[in-house]
Amino acid sequence: MKDKNKTQSWYSLAFIWGGSMVCVPSLLIGSTLVSGMSLGKALLVGLIGYAITVVIMILQGTQSVDLHKPTVQIAKQVFGEVGSQRIISIILAIACLGWFGIQTNVAGAAFANLLGLYDIHISVPVSSIIWGIIMLVTAIYGIRLIRLINYIAVPYLVIVCLYGLFEALSSGQGNQLLQAYQPTSQLSFFDGLAVTIGSFALGAVIAGDYSQFSEKRSDVVKAASAGIIPAGVLMIAVGAILAIVNKTSDISSVFMNIGSPLIGGIALILATWKTNVINAFSGGLAIINVFGISKEKEKIAVAIAGGIGTLLAVVGILNYFVPIMSILSAMVPAVAGVMIASYWVVQKGEPSNWAPVSGVNWLGIISWLIGAVIAVIPVVLGFFPSLPQFPNQPLIGIILSFGCYLVGNKLFVKEENKGTMHTKEMEE
Repeated sequence: MKDKNKTQSWYSLAFIWGGSMVCVPSLLIGSTLVSGMSLGKALLVGLIGYAITVVIMILQGTQSVDLHKPTVQIAKQVFGEVGSQRIISIILAIACLGWFGIQTNVAGAAFANLLGLYDIHISVPVSSIIWGIIMLVTAIYGIRLIRLINYIAVPYLVIVCLYGLFEALSSGQGNQLLQAYQPTSQLSFFDGLAVTIGSFALGAVIAGDYSQFSEKRSDVVKAASAGIIPAGVLMIAVGAILAIVNKTSDISSVFMNIGSPLIGGIALILATWKTNVINAFSGGLAIINVFGISKEKEKIAVAIAGGIGTLLAVVGILNYFVPIMSILSAMVPAVAGVMIASYWVVQKGEPSNWAPVSGVNWLGIISWLIGAVIAVIPVVLGFFPSLPQFPNQPLIGIILSFGCYLVGNKLFVKEENKGTMHTKEMEE
């Protein structure tokens, strides 16, 4: 039974999910999309991408409403008790480390540009190291400080974004630039879709972590639709319009032109700082789960996560933003493909049919791997122009993993007592 004292309204859940979209990565999606397509097409791609994300969130989040468990607990049926912890943690670790590097890179560029205005010149890699260390130390020792930063950073970023948007749209020159805008490069519809889906794919897969205290299925539908789509598309629009008016997709340079460089620079640094503390902490916990490290060594794991993320920032991970988002859009939704096939098709959406599987459920893991690997191949081949190229299809991973699990279920699974489905000859 669900504890009534822990239930949450759909609008409180919508507020949480909407607030998660008000961040630098959402702005990066807008500036990235509009660098390779028209503003109208960028907004359409963003709308479709977030709509797909919401569908995944609903199917994932509703499982947690039914079972009153977080995602990693629900995944114990489809991946096994050991496998679920490893798979979810691996995905979480990869995503957190990547995002830590990207946002540290953004903060480093903003800080370097800011100092340059005062004739203090440091390179972006050095600046990224400085901020990576600051964020890492905060994650380990400054949890109370980050609460204060949270209260300041989100409203401050919103105010700066709205001011920049007002400044751009109220300027005659800004309107002319918007009307005459032509993208400087080419980004295909599916690549744009991959970028958008990849940016919040992890959030969609682990939606149950936040929706598990909701009272009914419809709460997830309303919260995901009202929380993600409006906020996400709005942030894409802000990032895209500011990039067009400032004639650059470099988010750091864009913010330096809002009001004054100091105002924009502080907004970026605060926003990335508050988010990266969570990335470092979550990444550290994921590393503990993947490698079976004791809880007592949590600070060491967080330090490792932040250290790897900082190294990624130093090598300029921000320059590979599109392929990284494409990789995430290939690997992460495939997890949902397996879980959706298991709960909604095999178990017919009936909580009474769900039961954890001990050890490792190889049917689920192999199904996920097939979808993830095949989906990521076009992205990897893109790094090697001399090799044959294939179009990026961001939804192929979730479709393949979904189909593979259903086929494997027909071949290797038998129905147990009380309708519970267990793996036969594929469980470790």
